[in-house]
Amino acid sequence: MELFYFLVFGGLSLIVAALELSKNNKDRINTSTVFNSFKNNYVLVYSLMMAGDWLQGPYVYYLYSQYGFGKGDIGRLFIAGFGSSMLFGTIVGSLADKQGRKRACVTYCITYILSCFTKHSPEYKVLMVGRILGGIATSLLFSSFESWLVAEHNKRGFEQQWLSLTFSKAIFFGNGLVAILAGLFGNVLADTLGFGPVAPFDAAAVFLAIGMAIILSSWNENYGDPSESKDLLTQFRGAAVAIGSDEKIALLGAIQSLFEGSMYTFVFLWTPALSPNDEEIPHGFIFATFMLSSMLGSSLASRLLARATFKVESYMQIVFAVSAGTFLLPIITSVRIDS
Repeated sequence: MELFYFLVFGGLSLIVAALELSKNNKDRINTSTVFNSFKNNYVLVYSLMMAGDWLQGPYVYYLYSQYGFGKGDIGRLFIAGFGSSMLFGTIVGSLADKQGRKRACVTYCITYILSCFTKHSPEYKVLMVGRILGGIATSLLFSSFESWLVAEHNKRGFEQQWLSLTFSKAIFFGNGLVAILAGLFGNVLADTLGFGPVAPFDAAAVFLAIGMAIILSSWNENYGDPSESKDLLTQFRGAAVAIGSDEKIALLGAIQSLFEGSMYTFVFLWTPALSPNDEEIPHGFIFATFMLSSMLGSSLASRLLARATFKVESYMQIVFAVSAGTFLLPIITSVRIDS
């Protein structure tokens, strides 16, 4: 079985490498040395932050199961994490604007480090607190860092078109390469070196601490525009009006929610699906393979978006159909095994 994982990982690696190396750089933008230093600093910090997040992904379910919890108890822990992210996600943006984005980024580091520490306890209540802290941290991760970057970029007077360079680099490293390496590194810690499933969480805390030190020593504080700040109720009213006045917004929201819901179902169930009888599987290595697939999808999407002949509405139907088909595979194979 491990040979199968290696073959899949190797094949995907070759395809992704070929696609990335074949990218056309003729439209490369000339930038300043000062901007490059700023960009590299942000990409480094963002990559460390994402490493702290990605390292935990492969081992959350497995760690809980090792503590003796069943699927129902683990499901409630996952719901607590997603629920806290949903609740706090509605307010962290405005809080960061008022209290400071740098402060919010540091809060992310502290909150997630505390969440990692709770993984050392087999107590359900402690793990529940950890999941809630993790949900809060996730909300901060996907709001505060980008807000700080945009504000600081404009504050320093850099060219507006350069902002996309920072985002593309951050996405490539933080959401692509680092995710793959984090899965492999977690596999080495937990399986190869035999430190167990809690080791990746300790490593995540270290990466987060390093990133926090860089933020504290090199980032400036910035805030949102007070004239544009609105209370939460006003924002919800505006959103409700926008959804009610434009059917496309409502449909897009429904499509996004359904797809995300399916994805999070996969996040929760992939571990028990691959090891229904507690078989030993290389969690980190499998996770790295998932991230390679995600990187492949991003690379293909960028090429499709660059072609005017391909409409998003057309090929996304194929994407949804293929995604639905892949979710049927565990059902089909399970029926065959049972019969």
